[in-house]
Amino acid sequence: MPTLTAIQMHSVTDVSANFAFIEAQLEMLTVDDEHLVVLPECCLYFGGNDSQQLALANSSVISDMERELARLAKQYRVYLLAGSVPTRLSDNKFQASSLLFDNRGQRIADYQKLHLFDVDVADNSKHYRESRYTQAGDKTVVQTLQQIQLGLSICYDLRFPALYQQLAQQGANVISVPAAFTQLTGQAHWQPLLQARAIETQCYIVAAGQVGEHQNGRQTHGHSMIIDPWGEISCCLAEQVGSISTKLDMSLLAKVRNNIPVAKHNRFNCSLRTNEPD
Repeated sequence: MPTLTAIQMHSVTDVSANFAFIEAQLEMLTVDDEHLVVLPECCLYFGGNDSQQLALANSSVISDMERELARLAKQYRVYLLAGSVPTRLSDNKFQASSLLFDNRGQRIADYQKLHLFDVDVADNSKHYRESRYTQAGDKTVVQTLQQIQLGLSICYDLRFPALYQQLAQQGANVISVPAAFTQLTGQAHWQPLLQARAIETQCYIVAAGQVGEHQNGRQTHGHSMIIDPWGEISCCLAEQVGSISTKLDMSLLAKVRNNIPVAKHNRFNCSLRTNEPD
């Protein structure tokens, strides 16, 4: 059976230090033929401001980061998802991109965060304006590994169920949710949103988070978890760094989908009449 792993991080502004932590976690894993490892949002650089993310995206360091991610995937024989890294779009904008590497070190998919976190929150940061330096993506992505059909999402995307319904319709059986959820919103909504997305889509959800208070004062919720298609939490890592793993049970997927065939019953997959005024 395929293995699913989420790595929880307290990423810093030192790219080398973040890579060292990731490699130390990979060294401790028992690797199977099909092993998906999901890293959090901003896994390689976190704790600075968005203008520093833009500067990183516009530098040559990004190419070095991609090469190192490819090396780790190949060396440890895992499908490695870098939850998000800043990729250059223009001198003034970057995109938050999930980059997926196969177990031979080839980049096989990328996804750009669709929904940007422009909100006011009563925490240390007070407000977030991702759109100032970040450009939203314009595509959905489901990538075939072996038995895994992986749908990609990032953090704030979690609040938009239509995206997850679309990923399920495209054939996903696992959906990744790399995140840096704030402590305040995470305490209120993180777990119920993840369980809802799993239940609605009848997919495994692999949610890898940032945790703790970071250099810029931002407080992240942690609580990385893997949820099965029935909505049960298979494993959870609360407030410490490290990793969690579980097996993807194909028989459970089939049982849940056969017993309650929501995909077949969903009438919004076809044309419905609308009540339009005369």
